[in-house]
Amino acid sequence: MKHFLNFINGDFVATDKTFENRAPVNNQVIGLVHEAGQAEVDAAVKAARAALKGEWGQMSVVKRVELLYAVADEINRRFDDFLAAELADTGKPRSLASHIDIPRGAANFKVFADIVKNVPTESFQMATPDGGTAVSYGVRSPLGVVAVICPWNLPLLLMTWKVGPALACGNTVIVKPSEETPATATLLGEVMKKVGIPDGVYNVVHGFGPNSAGEFLTKHPGVNGITFTGETRTGETIMAAAAKGVRPVSFELGGKNAGIVFADADFDKAVAGITRSCFENCGQVCLGTERVYVQRPIFDRFVAALKEKAEGLKVGPSDMPGVGLGPLISAEHKQKVLGYYAKAKAEGAMVVTGGGVPDMQGEFANGHFVQATIWTGLPETASVVREEIFGPCCHIAPFDTEAEVIAMANATDYGLATTIWTQDLGRAHRMANAIEVGLCWINSWFLRDLRTAFGGAKGSGIGREGGVHSLEFYTELRNVMIKY
Repeated sequence: MKHFLNFINGDFVATDKTFENRAPVNNQVIGLVHEAGQAEVDAAVKAARAALKGEWGQMSVVKRVELLYAVADEINRRFDDFLAAELADTGKPRSLASHIDIPRGAANFKVFADIVKNVPTESFQMATPDGGTAVSYGVRSPLGVVAVICPWNLPLLLMTWKVGPALACGNTVIVKPSEETPATATLLGEVMKKVGIPDGVYNVVHGFGPNSAGEFLTKHPGVNGITFTGETRTGETIMAAAAKGVRPVSFELGGKNAGIVFADADFDKAVAGITRSCFENCGQVCLGTERVYVQRPIFDRFVAALKEKAEGLKVGPSDMPGVGLGPLISAEHKQKVLGYYAKAKAEGAMVVTGGGVPDMQGEFANGHFVQATIWTGLPETASVVREEIFGPCCHIAPFDTEAEVIAMANATDYGLATTIWTQDLGRAHRMANAIEVGLCWINSWFLRDLRTAFGGAKGSGIGREGGVHSLEFYTELRNVMIKY
């Protein structure tokens, strides 16, 4: 039986209170997670604050960059360990985790180390009222102790997406991974220790939200800022906690993303792209597509092609050759998704494919598998068209004009991402400017340049991370004015 311990001030810390970590593929217990209480969170904050005053706080940028490169190299050296941990926690296909989660998780440290090393600040010279001269310039200082609240869908990648820039900027961090996926955040503690990151710089506290590590951490007065990826309701709760002390937040929250396919699109590429955006990682991607709008001349053909793709996805555990659809993260989430499948039928949807549970054999019959599902025929007011499901499903509706599809795509409280398929360059630019989202892909999906802004509009988030935009959250920009 594995034990996932808290990592505080360079040591692994056990507690008397534990909870089970279960494998999504078969619901078997794979370990016990040691839940942090108020005392452990206090200790982590104390250690993180002390590290800011110690060796880490005095360290040069060059040395910090060297250490973060070493972290990335050690993750890659232990690639198989991180991959095994991620697969056990999430159940996602090995091909997906080995090509995205682990490599990108490691790369985040090098990317942000390079950005911090190379990005300048501003400077200005001005005449003073008395005829003299003054020069002002910007200096970036660390925000301080940063609470990093992580999701379960891409545990390592989305955690290091925040830890990487936070550490590169000279902050210390306290990570609260999802209770569903504790393994890689814990394993990263071993890496930090191995490469010589000073004690207290990287800390991990395990637990839940209310009356547990999440609440204790976000309400702690010793935390200087909070970054969170997850559902919008949780973000609202964290934002309320952050209001006391007027602490900054950076949120990437929920979405109900639209995919838009025009009749002039490269048909095969559009089908392949929408297949990925709807069903990759079993639909558990915040940037994924749950609403598909297809221009009427190709609507029936597109629905048939997407149906064929969905039915061709091989369902199974991580290591099954050719598997394209793994399990959902938990029994609770499976019931949520199946609840929406039932709602769609009750509201009158035409079930093009799926809508239930696949026939799994042996131990996998206890896993959290659901069918890839496509609906048509629902009004825009239907629950499965309005509400985030976070499963392998989509509703497809026809449209006629640009103006019509823009109105439908924007008729949501969310504004995270969209994917648009057209070969008309003018239309591509018009659509990109009209859709109210933080990220817009044209003829692609999930293609990322880590130097660019990442974040959502409306109910999908606050702030931007990525490239120099991460520096805007993880540092305080101080102005220095010198009169000659």
